Amino acid sequence: MSDTESTSAFIREARARFAAFRASVPEGAPLSILCHSDGDGLAVGALLARAWERDGGCVEVAVTGKGGNAWDAEGRALLLRLGGGRAPIALAVCDLGVRAEPVLPESAAPTLFIDHHKPAGLPGAPAAVVSGYGLEPTPTSGLLAYWCAGPAPGEDGSEPPDDPELDWLAAISLLSDLGDKAPFSLFARAKKKYKATVLREATTLLNAPRRAASGDATPALRLLRRCREPREIISGDHPETAELRAAREEVAAAYAEAKKAPPRFGTVGEGKEVAMVRIHTPCQVHPLVAQIWRTRLPKHFVFGVNTGFRPGWVHFSGRCGRDRNLITFLRAHRPEGADPLHYGNGHDQAAGGALPITVWNEWARGLGFGSEMMVKEA
Repeated sequence: MSDTESTSAFIREARARFAAFRASVPEGAPLSILCHSDGDGLAVGALLARAWERDGGCVEVAVTGKGGNAWDAEGRALLLRLGGGRAPIALAVCDLGVRAEPVLPESAAPTLFIDHHKPAGLPGAPAAVVSGYGLEPTPTSGLLAYWCAGPAPGEDGSEPPDDPELDWLAAISLLSDLGDKAPFSLFARAKKKYKATVLREATTLLNAPRRAASGDATPALRLLRRCREPREIISGDHPETAELRAAREEVAAAYAEAKKAPPRFGTVGEGKEVAMVRIHTPCQVHPLVAQIWRTRLPKHFVFGVNTGFRPGWVHFSGRCGRDRNLITFLRAHRPEGADPLHYGNGHDQAAGGALPITVWNEWARGLGFGSEMMVKEA
């Protein structure tokens, strides 16, 4: 089977799962969507909401906050808020991972997962899972949503046609997670149609609020739900754009300071294969720090370590080359007391988490770091 035929077969299966999920939602019932706060998560939440609404459905969308996920107390509170104080009747969890545990244990609501990270487990019925993990190249969650809810592929297996209401949202998800060389033809067409510079500016702005100290990405979500194409996001016609620009300035200042921090090296593995760069800021720039040092230290597992992101916790984001597997490394070195909700999740070459300070100190010490990486408890 060719790559094109394999992708077409995957799309048909994804669309079948999405259709089955839709059929399981009681007629007239609202769909509650919880999405991640980065450009991919925001795009998939907005794309799914738009597709659902144009088919006559009712939707409420919420985005996770600082350090939150679908299974913790914050995620539960967001979902109950969407349901008006009660568990949602139907639920979609987007770009937040896939786990065997139910999101709301007391609820039997049909649940749809759209995600491209490595699953931590697979839920049973009535959950439907559309996972892009394992595909090569790996689609973003936004592209998965487009394949589910957008145009169908041709009978001959040809790629789905472009949908001007949805294709730019999928393109933003691709640019946000995979960069300017995202290897999907939809993205190549979108760059010509909407202009690459416009897509890049819109994506940068949309990613800024979740990296700012507040971690509040709701202005970005409102823009994506309101606008009809990426140029409208950067036009300044909506007040949220000013909020996004202010967030970008705040993050740029924090990142400029963080780039000055030097790497430190542990003693685990041949050639001291673990490097950490310690920063202290309420802004989420530790993934950016890890990324710039990954290119400088290609043979290392590189971690951006942030001791100021959330009180009582140390947040870290790791990167490594394609010849290594970061999730496997993190699982092999999982410290006692690490919460699986907050440790070791992500992609094979990009994963991280958060640890309480006492657990962090034990973990860093176990990887061969000394006082330079130890954190004092408040």
